[in-house]
Amino acid sequence: MPSRRTVLAAGAGLTTALATAFTLGGTAHADTDRRLRALISRMTLEEKVGQVFVTRVYGHSATAPEQADVDANLAELGVRTAAELIARYRVGGIIYFTWAHNTRDPLQIADLSNGLQRASLGQPRGLPVLVSTDQEHGIVARVGEPATLFPGAMAIGAGGSRADARTLGRVAGGELRAMGVRQDYSPVADVNVNPANPVIGVRSFGADPQAVAELAAAEIRGYRAAGVAATAKHFPGHGDTAVDSHYGFPVITHTREVWEELDAVPFRAAIAAGVDSIMTAHILVPALDDSGDPATLSRTVVTGLLRERLGYDGVVVTDALDMAGVRTKYGDDRVPVLALKAGVDQLLNPPKLDIAWNAVLRAVREGELTEARLEESVLRILRLKDRLGLLADPYVSRDRVGRTVGTKAHLATADRIAERTTTLLVNEGALLPLSPRTHRRLLVVGADPASPSGTTGPPTGVLAAALTGLGFTATALSTGTAPSAATIARAVTAAGEADAVVVGTYNVTATSPQKTLVEQLLATGRPVVAVAVRNPYDVAQLPSVKAYLASYSWTDVELRAAARVIAGVVEPQGRLPVPVQHPDDPASVLYPIGHGLTY
Repeated sequence: MPSRRTVLAAGAGLTTALATAFTLGGTAHADTDRRLRALISRMTLEEKVGQVFVTRVYGHSATAPEQADVDANLAELGVRTAAELIARYRVGGIIYFTWAHNTRDPLQIADLSNGLQRASLGQPRGLPVLVSTDQEHGIVARVGEPATLFPGAMAIGAGGSRADARTLGRVAGGELRAMGVRQDYSPVADVNVNPANPVIGVRSFGADPQAVAELAAAEIRGYRAAGVAATAKHFPGHGDTAVDSHYGFPVITHTREVWEELDAVPFRAAIAAGVDSIMTAHILVPALDDSGDPATLSRTVVTGLLRERLGYDGVVVTDALDMAGVRTKYGDDRVPVLALKAGVDQLLNPPKLDIAWNAVLRAVREGELTEARLEESVLRILRLKDRLGLLADPYVSRDRVGRTVGTKAHLATADRIAERTTTLLVNEGALLPLSPRTHRRLLVVGADPASPSGTTGPPTGVLAAALTGLGFTATALSTGTAPSAATIARAVTAAGEADAVVVGTYNVTATSPQKTLVEQLLATGRPVVAVAVRNPYDVAQLPSVKAYLASYSWTDVELRAAARVIAGVVEPQGRLPVPVQHPDDPASVLYPIGHGLTY
């Protein structure tokens, strides 16, 4: 990698500007804003427009991606490489995705991050790129093994420990920073009060707004301590919807009073904790704004509520602009302009960058959007880049990656936190814990949904391997989320050779074939232990199960913890962070918030 001096010198005019604007280490002088504005004054209009965009780009390398990624970039972005994209659009940010082939392994990620910085700083008046990703942990993660993966938010909610939430942010943030990722779109600050929520669910800390607020704030403080910008999402609150905004336009019918007492609470706490960025939601909340516009495009919501009422002056980033929820009313050329007029700063992943970029440029040139308004957002973005140290030194060291990412200490920390999250919901007749002396032969069956990014999977295999490592002889048999009659019969036959059965359930409904599977396994007379590997609400659909655990996700770290609880190596400590209601009578609560058994 070229020396930092060589690369900075290539950014014409930038070295001098930085030398006068910042002290070593990225700490701003008292007159930071004045000096940042001076830096902005030397930027062209096109460069200012570029700063507000955060886009995907395909490939593991900034300059030498594989041919398939070159083809994808040409088709979607009109460029061959990330370096070409930066040169053409001068974007302020890049978001990493697994499916864009950005995140093969930690060293490659670090090299890609450095390549992006070289490409950007090599431009006239070049500025560092703010690299971001969705590393929520649990079911949403873009950087997987060998990096450390922690339990997801609802599992952390079950653990209830602010110290654990802060540790997650500090450790995970430190690993991201080592790879050159300085902005994480986490934590989810939505209060999940709708069991049917298809898009948030276990990504939320729970249904109690105060508990969500405390844990979100703790995680934010952890990320800040690691030098990474956390992002509270999805404002004004996405926790009570039955529509996924990736595919539709959710409408949330909370009154203004309910919003204040429920949805706003975690965002207030996030702001108090110093959160660096807040992401908007592509939802309609008529009680907050009855215009019919999604919150992302609503000046009433973004400026009126978030900025003026809640007093937030940090970076506001849109949720991805390729999602259906923001595209139902306006075209892709209008959405970015309206978002900026609403008060957002970063425009995330527009479906067609050329259309969006040119639309913003045209809006400024034609006077619909003032250049002063654009500069407000650029200033907030540069403030953030400064606070994160990017303007002083944007590069990362390969040696630091090896010393930081996926260390034994970090992996052990994740395991210990996971052990404090597993929740024992039912244990009739003290069926659990199981012992290899009395139940050596175990059959592990159940749903094997696609493994979350970066985990080994499938869940039945991970559980079986973990239980075998604890002294059992465990055999895995995948039956899927919708087992056929033949598959169920095969599982029942296999159960006859086992001393006990462990079954993983995944979002069981009243008509799910998973119910039939579990009921027929129970009919064999063999002890059956069920593990809800996603939503804990499964337990309400299977009242005959004598032992039921909730792991809140099917990532390796959570499944290994569940196996240790099943074996009695650790005692269950988790407590439900959401209520489990009767499936036929939502007013009847079977298991309240705080429920959780132990041995």
